[in-house]
Amino acid sequence: MLVKKINSFFESKWVVSIDLNQKIYVAGHRGMVGSAIVRELIKRGFQNIVTRTHEELDLTNQLAVQLFFEKERPDQVYLAAAKVGGIYANNTFPAEFIYQNLMMESNVIHQAFAHGVKKLLFLGSSCIYPKLAPQPMSEAALLTGKLEPTNEPYAIAKIAGIKLCESYNRQYGPSHGVDYRSVMPTNLYGPGDNYHPENSHVIPALIRRFHEAKMSNLPEVVIWGTGEPRREFLYVEDMASASVFVMGLGKDVCSQYTESMQSHINVGSGVDIAISQLAESIAVITGYKGIIRYDPSKPDGTSRKLLNVDLINRLGWSSLVSLEKGLSLAYKDFVQTYDLFIQENRGS
Repeated sequence: MLVKKINSFFESKWVVSIDLNQKIYVAGHRGMVGSAIVRELIKRGFQNIVTRTHEELDLTNQLAVQLFFEKERPDQVYLAAAKVGGIYANNTFPAEFIYQNLMMESNVIHQAFAHGVKKLLFLGSSCIYPKLAPQPMSEAALLTGKLEPTNEPYAIAKIAGIKLCESYNRQYGPSHGVDYRSVMPTNLYGPGDNYHPENSHVIPALIRRFHEAKMSNLPEVVIWGTGEPRREFLYVEDMASASVFVMGLGKDVCSQYTESMQSHINVGSGVDIAISQLAESIAVITGYKGIIRYDPSKPDGTSRKLLNVDLINRLGWSSLVSLEKGLSLAYKDFVQTYDLFIQENRGS
């Protein structure tokens, strides 16, 4: 069969020719990252994308996942499905976070292998690194210290996903051609984000808070902590492009730049920003004119979280969307989402 090459995004000596007709299963396609991966694949010309909603396929159900793979027989898998949440959710439901994520990873990765899938990409999280890891955090920091207690169950599940991929590679790579990879994103934001007032991450939480403060003409917005901690953020469309890029790399390249038991690749912008600067930027973008006040009696959390992205940069990928542009795009998405939410509540 003639293999059609994709466009100049992949025109690199390190990226293999790819058949755009391959059947690709994206697990978690309705989430922020999964939906962005689907958009990226379509943009790159992939024509045979398979998806299932949670109602159609419960990934924690071993038999259901087995039957799905028996029926669909995908050529590639992007494992973006996960149970996610903020600090409150992680602290309140630790058993659900570790159990559901472990089950989803185990079922999908094993059934992918059992049904002949050679290429799989597992999406992890920067929370896999120790709480006190040296900054910026390199891939080598994994398993070198204690995790942040508030999301330890989730982090352990994500570490298990990395080790599942590595273990299948080590045992079945030579005999079955298995090539399962892992990428570790920094803090993501953008279209499809969760703007729940109690269970969202910092950017969507601030976007909603400033928007509602503007709409209600509130004189001030109070933010927990001193505003001094620094965080790194990546627009979700950049994460999607990095995911497809990593999947397109030749196996020999990945073997050259990673190790069999340290094969994950960090994905981030390589730049961090103080929470106070972030809040000021979001206030401008949302049009809020009031005062921003910080409450130092509330916890700051870790002083800095920044990924070392030297590896993926050397491989040929770097982020394109600036934080300013990304925040503007995220706010536009939020306004559409928020208006729909209000309309639905009025109609109920």
